[in-house]
Amino acid sequence: MKELISIFIFFFKMGSVTFGGGYAMLPILRKECVENNKWITEEQVMDYYAVSQGLPGIIAVNVSVFIGYRRRKFAGGIAAALGCVSPCIIIISIIAAFLSNFQDNLLIKHAMSGVSICVVALILDAVLGLWKKGVRDIWGVFICLLVFFLTEFTPLSPIIIIISSGLAGIILKNWLLAKKEVTK
Repeated sequence: MKELISIFIFFFKMGSVTFGGGYAMLPILRKECVENNKWITEEQVMDYYAVSQGLPGIIAVNVSVFIGYRRRKFAGGIAAALGCVSPCIIIISIIAAFLSNFQDNLLIKHAMSGVSICVVALILDAVLGLWKKGVRDIWGVFICLLVFFLTEFTPLSPIIIIISSGLAGIILKNWLLAKKEVTK
């Protein structure tokens, strides 16, 4: 029970300070879940994000559930999900109650502008860290750039792109391994 409370509190804190969507929490997850607590590996973070991108729902919640489940199975997943969404529910409820007061507040607008810039920098840092771990060869660069192009400039579903990337990885790696065996 103590670990479930710990999971809830961790994701509650994360949900309280993560602005900008699921990718904005990536630096926090890498620091806390991979480096400090060693709950998961860098590769698992990448896998959880890849799968969560193709699932319905909020990426941050999906990733949280994966991590919570990894720690304490079903109960851990529930604790993580509740921890992740509780701050949002509380904050949105407060904002909804006072929306007319916040809408025209210049101080709030400027603060949110600063937070948005910070989120971009945090996401860029996380992307660079994931690039170093995940893109290991020229084929990885090719697939990464192709996926970026497809997500940015086509209406293809992320699910199709993720599945296609997985298949491309299998085909390319098997082809490279077979080619390596032939040259021996």
